[in-house]
Amino acid sequence: MPAASKKKASAEQILAAAVGAVPGGSARPGQQAMVEAIDKAVKNKEHLLVQAGTGTGKSLGYLTPALLVEGPVVVSTATLALQNQLVAHDLPRLAEAVQPVLGRRPTFAVLKGRHHYLCAAKLEHADEQEPTDTLFDSAPPAPKAGQWLGEAGKIGKQILRIRKWAEKTETGDRDDLDPGVDDVVWRQVSMPARDCVGAGRCPYGQECFAEASRVRAREADIVVTNHSLLAVDMIADRQIVPPHKLLIVDEAHELADRVSSAAQAEITAEAVERAGRRARTMITPSAAEQLAQAADELTVCLADLPAERLTNGLPERLRLAVATLESATRSGLASIGEIKADDSDPVGKQQAKAVLDELSSTSQRLLEENKFDVAWIEKSDFGSGRRALVVAPLSVANTLSEALYADRTVVVTSATLTLGGKFDTVARSLGLPADSAASSGDGWTSLDVGSPFDYPKQGILYVAAHLPRPSMSGLPDAAGAELLRLVEALGGRTLGLFSSRKAATQAAELLRAKTDLPILLQGEETLPILVRKFKEDQASCLFGVMSLWQGVDVPGDACQLVVIDRLPFPRPDEPLAAARAAAVDASGGSGFSAVSVPIAAVRLAQGVGRLIRSTGDKGVVAVLDSRLETARGYGPFLRRSLPPFWYTTRTDVAEGALRRLANS
Repeated sequence: MPAASKKKASAEQILAAAVGAVPGGSARPGQQAMVEAIDKAVKNKEHLLVQAGTGTGKSLGYLTPALLVEGPVVVSTATLALQNQLVAHDLPRLAEAVQPVLGRRPTFAVLKGRHHYLCAAKLEHADEQEPTDTLFDSAPPAPKAGQWLGEAGKIGKQILRIRKWAEKTETGDRDDLDPGVDDVVWRQVSMPARDCVGAGRCPYGQECFAEASRVRAREADIVVTNHSLLAVDMIADRQIVPPHKLLIVDEAHELADRVSSAAQAEITAEAVERAGRRARTMITPSAAEQLAQAADELTVCLADLPAERLTNGLPERLRLAVATLESATRSGLASIGEIKADDSDPVGKQQAKAVLDELSSTSQRLLEENKFDVAWIEKSDFGSGRRALVVAPLSVANTLSEALYADRTVVVTSATLTLGGKFDTVARSLGLPADSAASSGDGWTSLDVGSPFDYPKQGILYVAAHLPRPSMSGLPDAAGAELLRLVEALGGRTLGLFSSRKAATQAAELLRAKTDLPILLQGEETLPILVRKFKEDQASCLFGVMSLWQGVDVPGDACQLVVIDRLPFPRPDEPLAAARAAAVDASGGSGFSAVSVPIAAVRLAQGVGRLIRSTGDKGVVAVLDSRLETARGYGPFLRRSLPPFWYTTRTDVAEGALRRLANS
C-alpha cells in the first residue's frame, strides 16, 4: 500500500471513528491502552505480549493500530469462530467507519491452506472414484440413468453440486459452499499443499483459487489467517504468508500446540497401502512389493504393541517394519524421478511422489531416534480402531524463537497470558527469553489491560475444599452429591466442564435420575445444536469435556453456574506432556511444576472464563477439586492465574448465592 494513499491519522482518531460507528459505542480504557502499546511497539520494533480479558474488545484494540502500518499486516487466530468474526463482522464494519479518517477504505483478505480451496485439476477427475480418496477399494459400477447407488450416489450428487458451484464461485473457498459437502467428497476436489505441482506446471494454474487467494493477500492491508497455516509457514521458511512488518497472534496460548501439530508426523498401515495403490503404475514391481510388505508388518506390529510412549526407542520388530518402509519409499521415489513439464499426468505424479516422500522422511526421522523427538503408538477406540506410529518434537520453543520473530514485530494477545500473575512462563513457551530485557532482537514488553468486568462483584469462585482429593477416574460419589446440590439450588443454568467423558456421562446420568431438568450431554448431538439448546432453555444443563472449556460463549442468565470436576492436569498417557515433564526431571528440575502446572493453569483459566461474558453477567464457578485450596505448592499459583472472583470455600455461601440468582 503506497504511503501517499494515506491521510495522516493517529491511532486515537481511528479508534474514535471505529467505536463511534457502533450505536452507544465508546472506547474502553483497556482497549485504549492496548492501541497505544501496539502503536509504540511497532515504532520501537519491539515484540509485545498483551493480556486482554474478556470484554476488552481486543479485536478492535489490535486492528486499529494495524491500519497505520504499511501493509499487509497479518492477524492469526486459533479458532474458526474468531476468524469468521473478524472477516464477516469486525473488519467490514471497521473499514467503513475509518474510511473518512484514512481517506481510503482499508482492504482485507483471508488466507487459508490449499486444501480449503476447490482444485480444478482434481475436479476434472473427481468422478473416477480413486480408491485413495474415497470409501471404496475399487470404483463402484456406474448407476443407471436417474439411479443412485447408496454411498456412491450420495458422493456423485455432491460432486455434481460442486461442479455447478465451480461455474459461479469467485473464491473456491469451501466455507462459501452452502450447503456443505462431506469430507470424503471435498478431498476428491481439493489439493493438499504437498500434492500440488505448482501453478507453473499445472494445466489449471491460471485459474487456481488457492493462488488467487495468495494474490489477494499480498495486496490487502490486513490478512487474516490461522495458527495452523502460520505454523506451516514458519516450518517452510516463511514461503506462504506474504512478507509483512507486523504479525498479530490472537488466542496466542494455542500457538505452541499448533506448531507442535504442524511438526508432528505419523505412519499408519492404511497410509502405506494407499501410497502403494496411488503409485503402483509409476514404480517398479519390487518397490510395490516392498510397500505391501511394510504395510503388512506395520499392521501386525501396531495391533500387538500397547498404546504408549516409546521411551527406549522402537521395539525391534517395529524398527524392522519401519526400515522396510524406508527402503521401499526410497526405491519408489527413484522410480518416479523428477516431474517434467511434458508429463502426461503431472498432478498424479506429484501426488504419488509427495505421499512417498512424506512416508520416507517420517521413517528416517523415526529410525534416527533423535533425542529431541518423542515417539509413541496411538490407538483409537472408536470406529475402525485406528493404529498409528507418531513422532513429534519434544519442544517447539527453538522453532518459535528462530522463525517467529525475525524481521517483523510480533504482538501476541489472549485473555490467558499471565500464569501465576506473570508473563514469563508463556513467554518461554513462545520462544522468548523469560527476561523481557533480553539481548538485541529478542526484547519484549508486556501489558495486562485487565477487563471491564467487576469480577469480585459479578462472580464467586467456590472451591469445595471439604471434598476428598480426587483419585479414581470418573465422578466420585461425594463430588456428584455436591454437583447435585449446586445445580438444584440454581435450578439449571449450569455448564459442567469435566476431565473425562466418563465423568461427564456419570454426571448427566445422576442429574437425569435425581431431577427433572433438561440435561444436555456432549456427544449426543452436535456441539452447535447443544449450545443453542442450552442458550434457549434456562432450566437446562450442558455437560461435556475439553472442547467445551474454551470457545463456548453463553452470556446472560442461561449460564450462571460453571462446575469443574477436577483440575485439568495433563493425563499421564499424554505422550508429549509426559515426555516434556520427564526431560525437565532429568535435568534436575520439576517436570510437574514446569510442564503440568502451566498446562493446568491455562486450561483452568479458559474454563473459568466461560462464566462472565458481559458486564451484566453474575454467577458462581464451582471447582469440585479440593487441591485448588489445599495444595500449598501449586494451588495459589493456579488461583493467581484466574480472574479475581470473590473467593470462598464455604458451601453455604455458594448455595445461598445460587438460590438468590434463581429467585432474581
